[in-house]
Amino acid sequence: MDDLVLTVIAEDQPGLVERVAKCISEHGGNWLESRMSRMAGQFAGILRVAVPTAAHAGLIEALHALQAQGIRVVVAPSGAEPERSWRMIQLQLVGNDRTGIVRDITRLLASHGVNLESLDTDVLPAPMTNELLFHAEALLAVPAELSLDELQEHLETLADDLMVELKLQPADRNA
Repeated sequence: MDDLVLTVIAEDQPGLVERVAKCISEHGGNWLESRMSRMAGQFAGILRVAVPTAAHAGLIEALHALQAQGIRVVVAPSGAEPERSWRMIQLQLVGNDRTGIVRDITRLLASHGVNLESLDTDVLPAPMTNELLFHAEALLAVPAELSLDELQEHLETLADDLMVELKLQPADRNA
């Protein structure tokens, strides 16, 4: 069995995930993990499946045939995991919404070799003022050789420039 990574996007509709799951199952595949969400009337997801090598072509053909039902699926082979020693760190950020926050934070993280494992963002009205606030939670893989104090210092300098509050803490891998 080989792992494949699938991305799925379609106009949100009941039964969408079931149709994808049916294709995987009919080709001997095993659904291993996924992240899926509805956003702005669209449903998007990414998932990892284990599929017998001999079934790859048939599965890919069946998934692409879902396009006739408005379900777009992109298939990629799984990649090799980086061979580094990482510390998992949780980043929480809140600030007034403005263009470029994600770009600026991710540029700083990338420049220090930090890998973004997951990212969840929202823009919500503040409780008292209804001013729009940008919220982000990220799971970061920080290279073991990078001092957390150094990363914290760089992020705090950027946070001051962006006028956001941020918090770094060791990630709870069981959450």
